Parts: sequence; structure tokens; C-alpha cells
Amino acid sequence: MDHKHITDDPEIGNKAEAYEAFDDIPTNPNLEATIGDVINARYGRRDLLRGMLGVSAAASLFGSSALIAPQRALAADARNSRYRFDELTQGNDQTHHIAAGYDAEVLLRWGDPITADAPEFDVMNQSAAAQLQQFGYNNDYVGFTPLNEQGTRGLLCVNHEYTNEEVMFPGLGRQDKQGFAGMTKELIDIEMAAHGGTVVEIARDAAGKWSLVRNSAYNRRITPLHTEMIIDGPAAGHKRMQTKTDATGKAVIGTLNNCAGGMTPWGTWLMAEENFHGYFWTDNRDSNGKADLSAHADTASKKRYGIPSGWYAWGQYYDRFNIDKDPNESNRFGWVVEVDPRSPNSKPVKHTALGRFRHEGCETTISTTGKLVVYMGDDNRFDYQYKYVSNGTVSRSGGANSELLSDGTLYVARFDADGTVHWLPLVHGEGPLTAENGFASQADVLIDTRLAADALGATPMDRPEDAQPRGDGTAYIMLTNNTRRKTDQINAANPRAKNAFGHIIEIKEEAGDHAATSGTWSILVSCGDPDLAEVGAQWNPQTSESGWFSSPDNCAFDAQGRLWIATDQGRKWGKTGKSDGLYALETEGDLRGHSKLFFRCPVGAELCGPYFTEDSETLFLAVQHPGTDGTKSLKGFARASTFEDPATRWPDFDPKMPPRPSVLVVTKTGGGKIAF
Repeated sequence: MDHKHITDDPEIGNKAEAYEAFDDIPTNPNLEATIGDVINARYGRRDLLRGMLGVSAAASLFGSSALIAPQRALAADARNSRYRFDELTQGNDQTHHIAAGYDAEVLLRWGDPITADAPEFDVMNQSAAAQLQQFGYNNDYVGFTPLNEQGTRGLLCVNHEYTNEEVMFPGLGRQDKQGFAGMTKELIDIEMAAHGGTVVEIARDAAGKWSLVRNSAYNRRITPLHTEMIIDGPAAGHKRMQTKTDATGKAVIGTLNNCAGGMTPWGTWLMAEENFHGYFWTDNRDSNGKADLSAHADTASKKRYGIPSGWYAWGQYYDRFNIDKDPNESNRFGWVVEVDPRSPNSKPVKHTALGRFRHEGCETTISTTGKLVVYMGDDNRFDYQYKYVSNGTVSRSGGANSELLSDGTLYVARFDADGTVHWLPLVHGEGPLTAENGFASQADVLIDTRLAADALGATPMDRPEDAQPRGDGTAYIMLTNNTRRKTDQINAANPRAKNAFGHIIEIKEEAGDHAATSGTWSILVSCGDPDLAEVGAQWNPQTSESGWFSSPDNCAFDAQGRLWIATDQGRKWGKTGKSDGLYALETEGDLRGHSKLFFRCPVGAELCGPYFTEDSETLFLAVQHPGTDGTKSLKGFARASTFEDPATRWPDFDPKMPPRPSVLVVTKTGGGKIAF
């Protein structure tokens, strides 16, 4: 919990940037065979380090066109692309931009009322009571489930990941540099009310315009301040899940730091709890300011999860977020939460069978035998890729299907240098997962998923974030970056030291079955500027200057199985000069590895979502934390944003309003399918 070396860094402009920099320090001690080592063994270390691939490796990554393609500058139009749009020009400024012929309109902004009796947003007089009826902060994952056959009415499900106090509250400033001196219980309650998620009904009119149905009975907020939830699965009721306020270990208030997520085949919404460790506090510190865990029986577990980190002051006012007063509460976060958006009075469920870690996403598919499969990444440097396979099969009865998330097997990935991926079962009693090694039951395996995966020898990855499965047994894994990887830690699946730009791995499961326990893997692209050999980037040669990207984060397929990538460079976008955005990425044929820029964010923002409707005529995008990340790199501004002095006032551009995280609706001008 010693933040001083981070908060005093002059390059860091806000708490969120400091929090991310602090998490650059890995908690995984199991680094003998990282994904970089595996990639190195597969493709050849010397060629990868100098940014070059041999003929056979280039062909395996990009197809035969990589060997005969003309110079990138001469063939940037890629006329045979499956994505039909004129590429947007890269850049970074105060507003958003989209490819010609498309419209991107604001649907929901932080503070917008979502219920019939909600008060209008008053940024100078915020309250928790008002925020509980208004759209939350920092919208991340976006999902949609239709309410009619035409798909013109439906429920939008949106995660709210975290808050940026510096641009959210007037006169407050950076709290991590001030010991949270300005944070009152009232402000913390507003923060808590702004976290979690939102369900709203939306409708499309005859002209194709989407809008909020404000009086809908479906509309509700889900927050760590007030929402009661059920804990189920193997860890439910375990003594390590029991707290002072919940002796059963089966009930918890709320969810937090909800990053990516997913929608199930039966229309429920999966919320992934990611960086939950930062919300837990301790008053017990050693002389260096670090947390003193000597009084805790599960010291190894807390250290492996980075608990406590103390990036929020909630533990000063709520005992459940103070590990000195309630040591087990942190075990009740880091799970996947299922919400039934069609049942506004139902309690969300935390499914412990899916494991406890920093869940970035939880995208679902159905195996060849009808089993539910969920792909999940643990978003931390040197952590792991997971998937879950249900024991039962998906049925037409939606209510019964939720039981599939309680009864199944969780697996962690090992990527071998020969191009094979093995899924290792996290099952108590198998291999090292025994009482002698600290796992007395399946509950222990799941509460300490990271420790169990360490014991199995899973491959440490470069920040595995979102993962998207396709129906043909293929899955794509987003590896955002890892500047902590050393030269002697590179491997076949994580091939670059100081990997500042990330890469994407393609998995093909055996026999095209997502429930398979083995398959093959390859690198789809290694991100960064392909014109700089020292970066080691690999793209299809026809990718333009605007088309290459850095730090892949979220991803989605449209109805035609085409892959779209959203990026998150954080404060380091200055290294590329590009804002974050949405890219169309070819995965097949002669253009495999070819990328085109479709949308870009305003300065300081990260792009989240994306989500296509089934007819491919609407695309939902979430623009998170506009005007915050890396604003010191913005020419003409070059300073940290504050409420009073932000780098942008997007999307309102009202001098009385700070920047507001928002969900956008993208449609083709005049109607039609996107990118056709």
C-alpha cells in the first residue's frame, strides 16, 4: 500500500494512471516459463527481437500474401477487404471521429436520468440518491438483448468500471496524492452509486434513431452501495466467504470494478469484476508504509491478489472494505456476476464456479455437444487465460440454464512452443491441488484460483483481457501489453521484452469444439508501428499508417463473424500519437492480419464495448474516462485534467460541464449494415 513512488511520478496526471502504474508490478512468482518464452521457442528469439520473421513464420501468421505483397504505402486501400468503408485517419484531439458515411450519436451520458422519477443531472450538487437513478460513471462493457422479433426494442446492459474523482467532483483534485483528505462519506457514497451497472430499455424509431425508454419498468441501477446479491457454486457458504454481516457466506452487497463482460445464449448479462483489490484498505502498515499482513491467516492469498491496495478510501467509512475489521470481504469479490435484465426485481448471482481473479471479460459460446463455454482473462501482467465448461447442456428453458454456471470445470491455459494449447483443469484432488499444498477443498481452489493456476504451471501472459470465441471453434485472446517482461522471459506466446504494444493470439480448439481440452495457437498480429524494426510489430503488409494499433483490449464479432478490436493505451498513447479507437481486423485469407481504423475517441478516453445488434445495422460503443489519460501528451494542453480545467468537455462541450463518459450508437448514414 506504499503508493508514494507512483503518486509522485511527474509523468502521472491522475489517480487512475497511478493505479495502473502500480499494477505494473506483477504478483505472480511463477515466471520460469512465460508466454514470451513459448513464442521465442516457436518462432525464433533473434528474429522476433529484431522485428523480423522468417519465411515460414511469416506465412504461418499472415498467409502467402505476406511473401508477395507490395509495399504497404502502395497498397493501403486493400480493395479485397471484407470491411467496406473508407478508413478513418488516425490522430488525437478533443472529440470523436468516425469513418465517412457513418453517424455516432450519444445515447447515454454519465448522470442522465434513467427512471421516470429520477432528478435531472446537477453536476454541482451531486448525491448518492440521485446517482442511484442516473446513468453511472465510466461505462465499459455494453450488451444488448432484444425484446421483440424485429430487434427495434431491447435492453441495454452497461458496466460501470470505476470513477475519476479529479474530473468528476468540483474542487477536489487528486486524492491519492492527498491521502484522500478530501473524500467524505457523502462523496464515497456517490462513487459507490456510480459504480456497478445499468439496465435500460431502448427503442429505435421509424427513422432508425435509438433513444432511452425512460419510463420502462426494466430500468435499474446495480451498485456496490445497495444491490443485494446471491453467492452460489462450490465456494458459497465456505468459512472464507463468511463475514461479520453475513454468517451464511452466501449473500453480498454489490459488485465493483466491472470491466468487460458478456451476454449468455439465454439473454442474461455477465458482469466481470476486475481490479477489486484496489478498494480494500488497511490501517496496519509497516515502517515503509506497506500493508502489514502478519495478523492474517491467508497472507499468501492476499499478496497474490494484491490486497489491500488502498486506491479508494471506502475502507475509512465502511468496515467491509477494511481488511483489519472484515478480513473475508475481499474473498467475495473478483467473481463473475449474472444479472437477469428481464427480471428487474431478481437478485444478481456471483458464480464462484468460474473462479476468482481480475476478470476482464466472460464471453460465452456453445460447444459441439451443447455445453456452455466461457472464455475469461485475468488482466494482470504475467497472469493467465481461463475457460469454463459446463457439465450440463444448454436448453431452451432460459431459467434452467443459469445452473450451468454453477456446475462445471474451470480450466487454465498452457501454451506450448510447438503451437499446442493445453487446458489444465482446476479440480481439487487432481495433480498438486491437494490439502498438502494448501487446497483443502474445491472452494479453496476457486477462492485462490491464481494460486491453483500457479501450481498447475499455466503460462504467464502479457495482460490477457477480453477473449472472443467464434462458433467454428476459434477464439481470439487480447494481450494488451507488459513492459515488465524481461528479455530472458520472452516465449512463443509472448515474444517481446518490454512489450508496450500488445498482441493477439488465435486459438483453434481441437475438432472445432470449444469444450476441447487442447488445440493449436498462433499469433494473429503483434501490435505497434511496423515501420520501427525495434518494436517487433507484425501486420499484413497492406495495413496503412492509420490501420495499425496498440494495446488491444475489448473485441467483438459482428453477425458475419468479422473481428473488431477496441484499444486501451492508457496514458502511453503519446508513444503512438493515436487516440484509442475501433479497428476492423481481418482473420482469414490473403488479408489476414490487415487492420483498418473505423472510429477514434476524444483525448484521454478508452474505447469499450463494442456490441453489434443481430442485424448488423447498429453498433454500440462505450467511451470511457474522456479527458483523463495521457493529457500531458496533448499538444496545446500538456497538463493534467481537472474538473475545472479538463483537456476536453466531450460530449457536451458545455463550459459548465466536465467530460462525461458516454455510450454511443453507430449507424450507417441512411441505414444499412455496418461495413458492407
